[in-house]
Amino acid sequence: MSPLATALGAYSLSSPLVAASGTVGSVIDFAKVIDFSLYGAATVKSVAPESWPGRKPPRITPGEIGMLNGIGIQNPGIDAWIETHASSLDALPTDVWGSVVAHDVAGFAEVAAKMASVGVAAIEVNLSCPNLDGVPFALDAMLSAEVVRSVRSATGLPIGAKLSSDAQPISRVAAAVQNAGADWVVVSNTVMGARIDPDTRKPALSGLIGGYSGAPIRPIAIKSVLEVTRDVPGLPIVGCGGVSHADHVVEFMLAGASAVAIGSAHFKTPRIARRITRDLKRYMRRRKISSITELIGAFEPW
Repeated sequence: MSPLATALGAYSLSSPLVAASGTVGSVIDFAKVIDFSLYGAATVKSVAPESWPGRKPPRITPGEIGMLNGIGIQNPGIDAWIETHASSLDALPTDVWGSVVAHDVAGFAEVAAKMASVGVAAIEVNLSCPNLDGVPFALDAMLSAEVVRSVRSATGLPIGAKLSSDAQPISRVAAAVQNAGADWVVVSNTVMGARIDPDTRKPALSGLIGGYSGAPIRPIAIKSVLEVTRDVPGLPIVGCGGVSHADHVVEFMLAGASAVAIGSAHFKTPRIARRITRDLKRYMRRRKISSITELIGAFEPW
């Protein structure tokens, strides 16, 4: 077995690296640029029951550090997505996870069932989308559980629920989705933020509030992983947020994650997994670590 092999419960991964949803398109889009064999899994951009046009521009802006986006989860809808991409999934050198999104509970289940029918290896439930009342599912433990329960009824595939560090406490949502049938949680998504231009007095994004990603959110995501590890023992975690170096992967795993997603770093360095994989192996050799799983939850308290 590879020293980088890990697992999310019963689900095995050849590497702890996961390509985060929304940063590698349909995965197929980036197959000529990114060596996906270096990843344990790659997650497609979220897909809804019907086509979503997304927000009008401007919908992405750099921060002084990091990035703020309000894309609005633009996607073609599940039927068009299947027609365009499904036949190419088997050719990819890693597991592909579907990512489902909707404005109502039934919509999540509909997309999950259709994605499961075309060969994705797992379903990620993107709970950051607002429900019909305008409140993100991820901020409400009961609603999040209802969504995951509906997806579980629609498919026998492994399910990961993508949570938000904006939820307080995030552990309550994690426990709720576990009880509803999630096999693991992704901790976490972007955090909500906004910017206003002092000269034009206009918001940086057309939708005013967007998702902040990149290096500045890593300590927030680490905190969330620590909380879920402490409060919901035994629930596997994919750590996510501001990962661009091997040390960041190690940090998330020491906090309790079993795998780690790379997100917005792909925009700057599409082949970033090559360097991270090399440096992870060097880290393990120097410290005589035979399996990456030895790092999970192994931080040393003061």
